[in-house]
Amino acid sequence: MNTILLNDGNKIPAVGFGVFMIPNDGSTYRAVTEALKVGYRHIDTAAAYFNEEEVGKAIKDSGIPRKEIFVTSKLWLQDYGYEPAKKGIETSLTKLDIEYIDLYLLHQPYGDVVGAWEALEEAKSQGKIKSIGVSNMTPKIWNEFIPQFRTLPAVNQVECNPLFQQKALREILDKNNVKLEAWYPLGHGNKMLIENPIITAIAEKYGKNAGQIILRFEVQEGFIVLPKSTNPQRIAGNIDIFDFELTIEEMESIRKLDTGKGSHNPEAEGVGETLLANFKIHD
Repeated sequence: MNTILLNDGNKIPAVGFGVFMIPNDGSTYRAVTEALKVGYRHIDTAAAYFNEEEVGKAIKDSGIPRKEIFVTSKLWLQDYGYEPAKKGIETSLTKLDIEYIDLYLLHQPYGDVVGAWEALEEAKSQGKIKSIGVSNMTPKIWNEFIPQFRTLPAVNQVECNPLFQQKALREILDKNNVKLEAWYPLGHGNKMLIENPIITAIAEKYGKNAGQIILRFEVQEGFIVLPKSTNPQRIAGNIDIFDFELTIEEMESIRKLDTGKGSHNPEAEGVGETLLANFKIHD
């Protein structure tokens, strides 16, 4: 597995296993167990995914040394602000049943972001978190909050795939040596992407499927990718992307697919309020 060096000196596996929308009914446990079995060493969860417990149990039951598994979780809006964030971090540690979290993110950029970030910085200094980062920050939101932080995030986790390549944001991140983590790296099954003739032609050449070509493109672009599946064959396939390399011409042909538009606009009016009202992780 390829790793990427973060700006704080820690290394993160380039491909992680995402568990967004996988239920906490045994499904997450089975999916993470399968992912670890086929070679994933980076698991991405969040308080608002409601499945931290099953992620932690699968890690513990895997028999793989804890230090070999990179665990990401995220603080939810309900716990923003300095004091609430401290409690939120402890809750994630308890649910995951681990001594430290490798990467902890501010899940959404609304509310008392600065106070929550201060709590993350403190937890990092205490060894409870190894790396800290943000999520869903557009260039505008980044420029609003980051100047108020004492330390730079290690990553910004955002929607990113060949149809939405986040070029303006990447210019800002690259200047600060902040890595981009891609959620919806496969476009959430968008047929315009998966069935694109450029993608499928390259896939045929290498004997791979469209998803593997897309993930390979993103890894070569320097992204950290977080594909999700509960299908064992797809779980294994999504990590089987390190035995070939796309040519300069193939990379350029995929870059030209960029539309500059994603499925989610973090700057839309009322997004923060809507998320907070619809996702309650505790009373």
